[in-house]
Amino acid sequence: MARKQLKLGALIHGVGGNIAAWRHPEVPADASVSFPFYRKQALKAEEGKFDLVFIADGLYITEKSIPHFLNRFEPLTILSALAAVTSKIGLVGTLSTSYSLPFTVARQFGSLDHISGGRAGWNVVTSPLEGSALNYGGKPHPSHDERYRIAEEFLEVTSGLWDSWEDDAFVRNKETGVFFDPAKMHRLNHKGKYFSVQGPLNIARSRQGHPVIFQAGASESGKTLAAKWSDAIFVGGESLEEAKAFYADVKSRAVAFGRSEDDIVILPGINPIIGHTEEEAERKYEEIANLVTIEKALDYLGRYFEHFDFSRFPLDEPFPDIGDLGKNSFRSTTDRIKQTAKEQNLTLRQVALQSATPRGEFIGTPEKIADLIQRWYDEKAADGFIIHSHLPSGLHDFVDLVVPILQRRGIFRKEYEADTLRGNLGVPIPPNRYTLEKVHG
Repeated sequence: MARKQLKLGALIHGVGGNIAAWRHPEVPADASVSFPFYRKQALKAEEGKFDLVFIADGLYITEKSIPHFLNRFEPLTILSALAAVTSKIGLVGTLSTSYSLPFTVARQFGSLDHISGGRAGWNVVTSPLEGSALNYGGKPHPSHDERYRIAEEFLEVTSGLWDSWEDDAFVRNKETGVFFDPAKMHRLNHKGKYFSVQGPLNIARSRQGHPVIFQAGASESGKTLAAKWSDAIFVGGESLEEAKAFYADVKSRAVAFGRSEDDIVILPGINPIIGHTEEEAERKYEEIANLVTIEKALDYLGRYFEHFDFSRFPLDEPFPDIGDLGKNSFRSTTDRIKQTAKEQNLTLRQVALQSATPRGEFIGTPEKIADLIQRWYDEKAADGFIIHSHLPSGLHDFVDLVVPILQRRGIFRKEYEADTLRGNLGVPIPPNRYTLEKVHG
């Protein structure tokens, strides 16, 4: 069977995920709370036949947070607005299982799925920052492993609620006065360790059955959860070899859960910087990197380690030993940072600047970027990519200059295959569990 074509998503980040991108002359300083900005980026991605736009989120900020984090839209709100001005592109938003309730989340994403005609996706996160607990009642932040146990049960409940109604439950016969078939309405009656939910959900299944489930965890617990539940994974774009190892690992875990490798789409995040020449691309990177001061870079690095203050250590001595700090937050990221610093004998200054202004390999001409994308795709390091551009022009450059090359090579669509997110990603529609029971007895 032929492999499905390359998949593409666009991360819309307002004033940028870079800590200083908002200072660039090209970036509207209020982009993170500007609907016209989001609309323009989403429509450009749809023009490029992208599968989806992706809205990230977080629940805790400090004075040292990235500017975009300080003042930004809540994902479901902005995605609902974007649903009204787009027609084909998927709409994926982040929402925490650690600080939400399953019935509310199932209802919110079920509503977005209907509003958009079957284009909703939920990026399931467990909220790594310990400070999040301070905004939700002040109970202790759950441990890393417990957050994933909560997420597992959360997904059991939400998926059950999305099956509350069989697909033909709503008769809506005006002549007979029958609005729905009671035999096709189902209460979940879930009683678990973390949640007790009766149901049914007060909204029907959408055209794609369930919203598409995304997951972004790279830890062992995260990979296991993703392999069991996810339709797509948004993973950090590290080296080709690391990406190939992650790809093979998660696909094999999915098969172990009785799924097909094709049931799950793996999408590394990359930040391509494109120039008509190599020199132009390098100049664009330097323009962004030079906006970042070492003080801001230290603040950015500290976020991964529970907002630790690295300024107390000498900048040009080896990266300090800070023990297990961060193990209950961004575990896979902090482990990688510490391991790389040790292996390469990096100073604190080098680690901070590399973290705040990652260069990556996707810098160069459109042909070079297309070559790299095709190599990762061909060597099964990725099924596609989430494009994260620090500057608004980055997405426009990718759509105008790189997408046509991928289309000419026959690895990316020229037109949408479907008008649902599942249809375009090529992932199966989950059958209604109660209908399935009737068919199979």
